[in-house]
Amino acid sequence: MYDFDVVYLGSGHAAWHGAVMLANAEKKVAVLDHDLSGGTCTNYGCDAKILLDGPFECIEALDRYKDICVDNVGNISWKKLMEYKKHHFAPFPTFVSNMLKEKGVAFIKERGKLIDAHTVQAGNQHITAENIVLAVGQRNARLDIPGKEFLHGSREFLDIEEMPEHLICIGAGIISMEFASMALTLGKKVSFFEFMPRALAAYPEKYVTKLVEKMTEQGADFHFGEAVCRVEKTDNGYKVTAKSGLCVEGDYVLDATGRVTNYEDLGLEELGIQASRRGIEVDDHLRTCVKNIYVSGDAINKMIPRLTPTAIYESNYIAAQILGLSDKPICYPAVPNLVFTLPRIAQVGMTIEEAEKKPEQYKVVDIPYGVQNEWINNRELDIDITFIIDTKRYLVGAAVYGSDAGTWIDFLTLIINKKITGQELESMIFAFPTHTYMLVSTLISLLNKEK
Repeated sequence: MYDFDVVYLGSGHAAWHGAVMLANAEKKVAVLDHDLSGGTCTNYGCDAKILLDGPFECIEALDRYKDICVDNVGNISWKKLMEYKKHHFAPFPTFVSNMLKEKGVAFIKERGKLIDAHTVQAGNQHITAENIVLAVGQRNARLDIPGKEFLHGSREFLDIEEMPEHLICIGAGIISMEFASMALTLGKKVSFFEFMPRALAAYPEKYVTKLVEKMTEQGADFHFGEAVCRVEKTDNGYKVTAKSGLCVEGDYVLDATGRVTNYEDLGLEELGIQASRRGIEVDDHLRTCVKNIYVSGDAINKMIPRLTPTAIYESNYIAAQILGLSDKPICYPAVPNLVFTLPRIAQVGMTIEEAEKKPEQYKVVDIPYGVQNEWINNRELDIDITFIIDTKRYLVGAAVYGSDAGTWIDFLTLIINKKITGQELESMIFAFPTHTYMLVSTLISLLNKEK
């Protein structure tokens, strides 16, 4: 007889959604976490970032009317905004742990470690479970270079009291590009060191180029093909040096060189479970080689984007497996992917680069949406949308550059996943005048008209 039916290591979205589903089915469940309850996204990730991002979106929108009817766009007090952020999110860890307890889930404020296939060490006690789910997530990578003690990660940046006058970003991926967008809107200086030949390597190059050009005009310096080798403290701040000899001085250094899995000291090796910085190995049912031990969320070694909605999907899938509601291998729908820069870049399904390599199978349609629809898009003239259509005239991929890219990509994801045809869209009535209406009007002529 086990103490619990299921024990989760971690309390983020990869854990608690499934835990609640199991508790509602009257399973005995425990969740272990020694850090802030609710995980990265809720406390020091995407939720905190999007709250801070709000006023910057407003500034960007007003700025487009400066030459028409807006005289004073206004200023943002980062200090007051940060106070608001901290006040808003401070109750979240308590809320999550209390919510789980109210559902009948035992919440244990300890880090879990596997002792054997059915036993977890939690502090000074051992607890047993029929099934174990590893939802241990990832953390910021940290360069192992001289001066690494002067580097800061995203978790620290999301708590800074004042925006640095000169922010130096090591890496030009999602985290640094999002943070830099805010800093530049505040009129700060930003310098990038990026080992790769371009920024945001996972996103459409033509859209990333537009964003880099805009950020450069705002005062950003991009140094591509540069590997940082050391950071030094100076009288006025910090000096970052690349292997090429390039040096830049600033007053805050952000290490945004990626994220690594929290796989160490979990007892994985003793059980023969394969893991690395990239993630923990699983089969097509999200099971490790020990079949009652699953992995959920960012800790999985996978190609699917590591996103909060993906983690929720996996958490619910594992719970359904344990409850016997399904025995099918996991099958992911099209997953929308979005970077919250100013403006946003979003994509879903088949990528532009993939489609362009197979012109006989896919048609890539570029829509200069901003120019065509100035009257409805708040003068955001540089909005671009790309549709990818297959030979049967179904939408199989899309990419968007624009401030409302997140909303549009969700709508386009629905069309892709449900294989909605042009005729089906014609049979619906959408509100007018809206972006959705204009998207539908553009898509109808491109899509299959058969039932």
